[in-house]
Amino acid sequence: MKNLFTAVLLFLATAAAAQNANDPIIMTVNGQPVTRSEFEYSYNKNNAEGVIDKKSVDEYLDLFINYKLKVEAAKDAHLDTLTSFKQEFASYRDQQIRPAFVEDADVEAEAQKIYQETQHRIDSMGGMVKPAHILILVSQRATQEQQDAAKVRIDSVYQALKAGADFAELARKVSDDKGSARNGGELPWLTKGQTLPDFEKAAFALEVGQMSEPVLSQVGYHVIKMIDKGGFFPYDSVHADILQFIEQRNLRDGIAERKLGEIAEAEGTTKEAVLERKMNEMTAEDSDLKYLIQEYHDGLLLYEISNSTVWDKAAKDEAGLANYFKKNKKKYAWDEPRFKGMAYHVKDKADVKAVKNAVKGLPFDKWAEKLRTTFNNDSVLRIRVEKGIFKKGDNALVDREIFKKDTVVKALEKFPIDAVYGKKLKAPKDYQDVRGQVLPDYQEYLEKQWVAELRKRYTVIVDDAVLKTVNKH
Repeated sequence: MKNLFTAVLLFLATAAAAQNANDPIIMTVNGQPVTRSEFEYSYNKNNAEGVIDKKSVDEYLDLFINYKLKVEAAKDAHLDTLTSFKQEFASYRDQQIRPAFVEDADVEAEAQKIYQETQHRIDSMGGMVKPAHILILVSQRATQEQQDAAKVRIDSVYQALKAGADFAELARKVSDDKGSARNGGELPWLTKGQTLPDFEKAAFALEVGQMSEPVLSQVGYHVIKMIDKGGFFPYDSVHADILQFIEQRNLRDGIAERKLGEIAEAEGTTKEAVLERKMNEMTAEDSDLKYLIQEYHDGLLLYEISNSTVWDKAAKDEAGLANYFKKNKKKYAWDEPRFKGMAYHVKDKADVKAVKNAVKGLPFDKWAEKLRTTFNNDSVLRIRVEKGIFKKGDNALVDREIFKKDTVVKALEKFPIDAVYGKKLKAPKDYQDVRGQVLPDYQEYLEKQWVAELRKRYTVIVDDAVLKTVNKH
């Protein structure tokens, strides 16, 4: 027995060595191994045909390491234990794994079930009919004279048909239902509940080949001819339509849910445990699926920690933005002056001064709300305003009044009086004047600091020999 146990251990060790030889460790990040196949998956996906900024393996290496470092930081922050993370990841995992529980036989069984239920319902209501009709429209607002004229027309049609006129030919000539008229008056197969009640009652009472007397419905007068009638369509003729219905209504997910419940009950476990096991089985056989799911898992963590550490943090760090702008002020210099203010249009000349007085002394970002509550706080608009930081060419009124350009300003209907208010600046005074440029730069600055700190905190070891074999083995 001891010799057998030793042989098993030797076999497992040999198998592991063979696996490592086929897919060696290319690096470790904070002690976590990364296989060559994982790195290749990421590299090839992000440098596929059509990618504009393709990277060499060496160039991509740093980006990949930074990515892994951030994921390790997210794990250390226990972001992967949050309920919100677990729920979102499970939802994505389920999209990839749940369909595997549904086999072709399951879909066929569902199609048969849908067919049988539909067949029973339709046949129990009297089956299906395929009528043709000639319609003379009568508007619901028709006068008595118009109704009488329509009755005379349908009666003449009916008499012509009784005298031997061809139904299809007459339908093409006189029917007001132009859609069916093109087909000689023929309608599609109908079941009860699909058409007008009075039309339905008359149609279902006819035998094949029989023609009705004029019938009045909500839309006008009909003469109906029964082309054919019978039970629901044969299964083979509607099979493709039922399969399409299953896909459109996402009934596969219902099949998967039912099978998950059956497996979990039979094994005395949970649906979550069944899904987890299935994922492990599938990813063991399909490395692309394995790395796709891992990529989503790590991507969620990366987003959460990047948002809290860089993106959202920078957007809310007003002091940090101001300080960064102050240190890098030359970077945001303008090549020509700007106008920081507003171009506005009013109905009453007195409002020109009233607008200026309303915002005078207020911070620039408070102007819009003050103007709205002061002048446009009810259903009657008193002013039209465009507020911002304008360069030459942005606004015709600003060009004329501030930059002294010979510009034609188109008058606004109902707001004939034009005015401007604000300051002409040679350079931005504070970061708010160029916030759209400062914010992404500050975010990039914070990210570089963060990555530098992560590289000090976590050990990264790269096997250069394995790196040289990427996409070359």
